[in-house]
Amino acid sequence: MKFKDTLKDIKTYSAGKPIELVVRDYGVAPENIIKLASNENPHGCSPKVREKISQIVGNMYRYPDDSFFELKEKLSTKFGVKDTNIIIGAGSDQTFEFISRALLEEGDKVLVNRISFAMYDIYAKQEGAVMIKTDTIEHDLDQFKTLYQEHKPKLVYICTPSNPAGDALDKVDVYDFLKTVDPETMVVVDGAYMEYASFKEAKKLIEPKDLIDTFPNCIYTGTFSKAYGLGGMRTGYAIASEEFINSLLKMRPPFNITTLSLAAAVEACNDEEFVTFAIDDCFKEMKRYEDFAKENNFDYIDSYTNFITLMLNDSMNSSEISEALLKKGVIVRDLGSYSMNAIRVTIGTTAENDRFFKIFKEVLGN
Repeated sequence: MKFKDTLKDIKTYSAGKPIELVVRDYGVAPENIIKLASNENPHGCSPKVREKISQIVGNMYRYPDDSFFELKEKLSTKFGVKDTNIIIGAGSDQTFEFISRALLEEGDKVLVNRISFAMYDIYAKQEGAVMIKTDTIEHDLDQFKTLYQEHKPKLVYICTPSNPAGDALDKVDVYDFLKTVDPETMVVVDGAYMEYASFKEAKKLIEPKDLIDTFPNCIYTGTFSKAYGLGGMRTGYAIASEEFINSLLKMRPPFNITTLSLAAAVEACNDEEFVTFAIDDCFKEMKRYEDFAKENNFDYIDSYTNFITLMLNDSMNSSEISEALLKKGVIVRDLGSYSMNAIRVTIGTTAENDRFFKIFKEVLGN
């Protein structure tokens, strides 16, 4: 049996190592492991969400409401858009799949930052598209403009704040770039960490309604996996013109999120106070990482997310450091696969961060 030739050049997505594998491979007791690799909210989800789930867990045999009426209503109110401007996905990454399948054909070009979310590549290459990439770690919109004019891609991804680097663009700079883009080019603004960026600096905020009203060729994507603490529930969304959404809906399988996922996302929208608490705590703890980096003479990328990218100096090797941390029960993300001598560390609770600093010092020989 012969599979599609386009699959030959696609690297399988590598998720953060789960706690269970660290227990199995390194013999570390589960209670001694801290997972700081997958950008999860260390405070979990809102207590209101947990209570809601406990109430409806007996309904798991029921299919969810496939119209997602309640969730779309919550998002409509939050963002000031119509429910017909919204599509729900199993994580925002499923909406990238819908976009690639609906838009791209063999040979089409897709422009992305060199350091960006791996699923942009994977979904685009599945359709035979060609990736055009900048050569920078952080987003450089001057390079985006140059490459756009040279290659005229059919699709552009702007990930702000960026995963896995953590940098974020000012709204005014994004809009200046979008003004140079042909209306026939689709631009996806991935706002998975926008709640964090806008909390830290208002000028980073890109609001979905303003974006799609100003630039009808744009799609905004968001998720409940990060600030809302629902990574395990896999719920995301895309906001765009009704015309775009109608096309994407033709790609969506039935019941693509679960009954529990739907209930959790709806309830999460009712507790923005919890989200604010979690984000505020994140940036208070992140300051400790910035100070730690300075004290140990290595750089970091100024982060607008719930993680920080630590750029290691020449005397260190990110893969070796990550492996040494794993053996001691600390899971971080090695960015060596991005040709970066760096590790990405999710900001944990105070206790988790204390443990990280202690063990990292041991690994560094301090």
